[in-house]
Amino acid sequence: MATSARRFLILGLDGGTFDLLDPLMAAGDLPFLRSLAAKGVKAPLTSVYPAKTIPAWYSFATGLDPGELGIFGFTEPHGTPGHSRLVHSFRPSEAIWDRLSRLGRRVGVVNFPLPNGYPVHGFILPGMFSATSPTYPSGLRAEVEAEIGGSYPAELPVFKEGERDAWVAEATRSVEQRGRAAAALAERHRPEFLFALFRETDRLQHQLWKELDRPVDQIRTDLRVFFRAVDTACAAIDRAFRAAGGAAVTFVISDHGHGKIESDFLTNRWLAEEGFLVFRDAPDRLRRRLIARLLLKVQHWPLVRQVAPRIAGLLSEGRAAGVASRLLGDSSFENATQQIDWDRTVAYSYPVPEGIYLNPALPEAQRASVLERLRRRLEAYPSARIEVFGPSELYAGRRFDRAPSLLIRVDGMRTEPRMDFAYPDALIRERPEYFCGSGTHRMDGIFIGAGDGIRPGASLGTVRLIDVAPTILDGMGVDAPATWAGRSFGARLGLPA
Repeated sequence: MATSARRFLILGLDGGTFDLLDPLMAAGDLPFLRSLAAKGVKAPLTSVYPAKTIPAWYSFATGLDPGELGIFGFTEPHGTPGHSRLVHSFRPSEAIWDRLSRLGRRVGVVNFPLPNGYPVHGFILPGMFSATSPTYPSGLRAEVEAEIGGSYPAELPVFKEGERDAWVAEATRSVEQRGRAAAALAERHRPEFLFALFRETDRLQHQLWKELDRPVDQIRTDLRVFFRAVDTACAAIDRAFRAAGGAAVTFVISDHGHGKIESDFLTNRWLAEEGFLVFRDAPDRLRRRLIARLLLKVQHWPLVRQVAPRIAGLLSEGRAAGVASRLLGDSSFENATQQIDWDRTVAYSYPVPEGIYLNPALPEAQRASVLERLRRRLEAYPSARIEVFGPSELYAGRRFDRAPSLLIRVDGMRTEPRMDFAYPDALIRERPEYFCGSGTHRMDGIFIGAGDGIRPGASLGTVRLIDVAPTILDGMGVDAPATWAGRSFGARLGLPA
């Protein structure tokens, strides 16, 4: 393929969803995104499953699905059941910027979830894992902080109900600083490919979806200010990127969508009820079960609704957390493993919440029949719509050594799978107000694209997250690896070959 001088800017809005952005654009809060969509194209972007930050962004970057990467969540099994480790990298797979770098194209990466930068023809300012993750080149963080006049923002702290206003203000400042940093790097280094990610959108939507899921004129002012800051930051990066001149394209994408959590499915509780997971002793204390049932009954009382989130926050930290733990016990799966009878247990859910794993000690001859029984009972579950997939049904790749044996999707992702034993029933339909967060992921994210060679209003049909990287390479005149599961939709955009 002939070399193209076209440059690409990719702006990532973690968890971005048109369910929220469309009304905000219509209200005039997002003039840059609205303008970009008006002069280009706009379509839902189908994520991978599980639609989670790590497998999704890593699949975007590499053009490979989770089965090809062997990555299915934030964590992966490590050692005996109940033990796990963080997934730190898509390596040894190659990201789009690695391929471009090898061909001599200058690249830039800002805030992609990586534990450290590494040598490329350009720069990498990693994000998510640590506020002090090594950059490439090593002096990049100091360069950025001199440009923005302060510390480059870290991942947002844990949300606390009593500090809601300060937390939203911090999220807004973080977006502003991150935008300034990416714009400064674009202007100074003039990369031909630049990726910049805003993680704050996802964090805010997880915690405050109940405040966002309403008509725009009823959304609190500070939340609208936050999204205006996101739009302003995107516009500044776009302006700085295009200042280098020449043909340029801007994509705005998300790793997945977002929506309301309507209920919770405690998978290990269900597995225990069905006899697939067996305990030597009860998995939780009687006190916890009684208190949980009581809280579910009284949660709708006005006073309880008002104070429960703050009390829950207080009980999750410091000395109060120790008191709560002694009183109620630890409901985590990790703690429960000590009480599981592993000689009789055949299946459990850990460490990917959407996954069900077979006991490694289960004889090979029994595995197929256990999986069939699991699938049949889950699909027949009377109180929720549970879709069940084997990894080979979802993925082109076959790196399944750390994959769940089955993956479940409950009520179209409106019900969130959980691995703990915090409540005595498998399905919690009336979700307590004091649970952390009111939003969860959806399969459909966002795609907005505009720039040189893109045909305004082009009809895209189905667009997949794993197709974005091949499309960028196509637009830059670079062949995508034939081994990638993703396929370019450049022709549908109108990008010339």
